[in-house]
Amino acid sequence: MDILIHVANFFPEPIGVGKYAGELAFHLARCGRRVEVVAAPPHYPGWSVMAPYKALRYRRERISGVSVWRCPVLTRANGGGAWRVLAPLSFAVFAAPLVAWRIFRARPGVVFCVEPTLFSAPAALLAARLTGARTILHVQDFEVDAAFVLHLRGGVARRLGLAFERFLLRRFHLTVTISHAMRDALIEKGIEAENCVVIRNWVDLKAIHPLPARAPNAFRAALGLPAEKFVILYAGHIGRKQALHVVVEAARLCREQDDLHFVIAGDGPEKAALMARADGLTNVSFLPLQPVESLNELLNLADLHVLPQAKNTADLVLPSKLGGMLASGRPIVAAVAPETELGRMVQGAAFLTPPEDAAALAETIRSAARLDLGLLADRSRALAETLSKERILATFEKAIFAADARGKPVPVRMDHPAADARKGASG
Repeated sequence: MDILIHVANFFPEPIGVGKYAGELAFHLARCGRRVEVVAAPPHYPGWSVMAPYKALRYRRERISGVSVWRCPVLTRANGGGAWRVLAPLSFAVFAAPLVAWRIFRARPGVVFCVEPTLFSAPAALLAARLTGARTILHVQDFEVDAAFVLHLRGGVARRLGLAFERFLLRRFHLTVTISHAMRDALIEKGIEAENCVVIRNWVDLKAIHPLPARAPNAFRAALGLPAEKFVILYAGHIGRKQALHVVVEAARLCREQDDLHFVIAGDGPEKAALMARADGLTNVSFLPLQPVESLNELLNLADLHVLPQAKNTADLVLPSKLGGMLASGRPIVAAVAPETELGRMVQGAAFLTPPEDAAALAETIRSAARLDLGLLADRSRALAETLSKERILATFEKAIFAADARGKPVPVRMDHPAADARKGASG
């Protein structure tokens, strides 16, 4: 086997880590690589295992040329707090014997782990070291930092968690992450700079593309929104990191503007509370998480995408939904600080407002509805083209399999603009 991928989230999860892990695995298989995956049954974003999968059952399947082993996981629908630790920890425990067996049995050249969840790394690292496999960590999210910012409390527990994280991070031959701010943080956590590279999350520019303005839209029709209604759309995971309360409060401040309508599409642990918060607001509609085949039309529902982010999670993650928003060729208002990586990345291609400031967001939306947004939309699509799926996955494959005889990473030239966040979209 060429590569074993150990990840909690995997296809057919439609968003987040599962989406990207699936697309990477299938790309490698199409390129002739022998790929195995050890994953949990699909359960994100609702934290409830999707039918026909079972939460507490091992299962093997083959998907698009990839052998996938499913391991049990303990979940609770939209569970928060302790469940955000229990779920990944349970998966790590159930997966440990299987991932070790597959590494010893199939002898992969590369063992590829994904954070989240870092709980799964010890068994994979130990088995890889005993068999001589090269190890790679893909950091999509700083789960330890985010857990204590959003869900958990306790100074001693946090110090222990960070020590555990630092110990594991330094054991990988190569670490790949999705932003320069996250790379800087990884270096502060003890990773050698030469062993840490930035490769952006990608977007499929063929699947997500601009549709003609004011073209018939099934979602607009289903919601009963006339063509002249200016739609502000959020589509994605609904959790604490997204700080979507600021969107509802902005809608409350805009409720006298009859030409504005807010749509929140997706699922997650905060959805019920968010819907309760929006109760009585006739200018807010909610939609469920949409299947992949409907995503392009949904994203083209927007006259303006809104991208909020909790201010205390800045630079702990770079929102994966950004690529789809940009690729739809619709303008964006991002509620983030300009000095964050997200703020630098979209500068010149989006409106920026202070994070968690509903009044500023509402005023920006009112202003945007009165402007010609054609130039901003063009810049959004141009920035999306630097995140091309084909180009970035080709770069990713080079990074995974480029190593010298001792397993040390060989420098990989990042030959696409998306590798350099500091270039942003200025001008």
